[in-house]
Amino acid sequence: MENQNLNNPIIFFRVIQKKMEREDDQKSSLTSALIQIPPENEAVPSNGINGVSRKKIIWEEVKKQVWLAGPLIGVSLFQYSIQMISVMLVGHLGELPLSAASMATSFATVTGFSLLTWTGFSKEAFHNIFTFLRLAVPSAIMVCLEMWSFEMMVLLSGLLPNPKLQTSVLSICHNTSYTVWMIPFGLSGAVSTRVSNELGAGNAEAARLAVNVVIVEAICVGLSVGSILILIRNIWGHAYSNEVEVDKYVAVMMPLIATSNFLDSLQCVLSGNARGCGWQKIGAYINLGSYYIVGIPCAVLLAFVLNVGGKGLWLGLICALAAQATGLSIATIRTNWEIEVR
Repeated sequence: MENQNLNNPIIFFRVIQKKMEREDDQKSSLTSALIQIPPENEAVPSNGINGVSRKKIIWEEVKKQVWLAGPLIGVSLFQYSIQMISVMLVGHLGELPLSAASMATSFATVTGFSLLTWTGFSKEAFHNIFTFLRLAVPSAIMVCLEMWSFEMMVLLSGLLPNPKLQTSVLSICHNTSYTVWMIPFGLSGAVSTRVSNELGAGNAEAARLAVNVVIVEAICVGLSVGSILILIRNIWGHAYSNEVEVDKYVAVMMPLIATSNFLDSLQCVLSGNARGCGWQKIGAYINLGSYYIVGIPCAVLLAFVLNVGGKGLWLGLICALAAQATGLSIATIRTNWEIEVR
């Protein structure tokens, strides 16, 4: 019966076709990959294994942030290097010129250089001015509250015993801290831009990824810079002064600067995220409480009541930075990104 059916051309070709299909299925099962990787433009299921694509997305985010932060870091470092070198040169004239030069350059950084970029008034400058001020004023307060507290530590050091030594060393600490702060400051600007752009585009997951990536970057930067500061602690003071007591005091302070830089890196990128999300007022309140309710009182207590000296003033700043980083971390962890994009 089977042979008779095969004599029929139609049945014969159907049998041959089925055999060829079975052979093709066997070949494809042997040569196909165990884990199928979808094309780049194809959506990836949430329960699928796609580690390669995930790494690629993270790497692309890192490149975007570095591309944004790099120029800002470079320009800031080049601009501030002029002041840093000037302070180093003046410092070799004595302790008093060192502290005076450092305070003068700090004041110029906050006020004077801003006037150099002013090009005059125009009608366009007042376009949507109130909307701009609602965001700009709290943002400025966030930054100024922190910078003013560091300046206040230098001023308070003049009230300690041996004020020339204390002010000189605190000036070096402030100068060093401000220099390395340029790196997280650049990352802060990058994440602020990335988060605001992604939220504006309605991409909640991309905004969350940008924050996670920049936090890891800040931790790496904080650990790397902190390690370098500790390694050069015995020679860094020579760049600013020929006084032996200044060099020894700076060596003692460098681990504290490394600690404050690590915390400053974290709070700086978290502050950038806050600005990108439009939380300027929340950030201003956190900074106000951290520096002027926690930090400065702790600094005064340690320096003047417990007689810890200049180290006590800087420990007060570390307490402020820890409180600031904690507050901003809580705000970031509790963020509902789906609501932020609405």
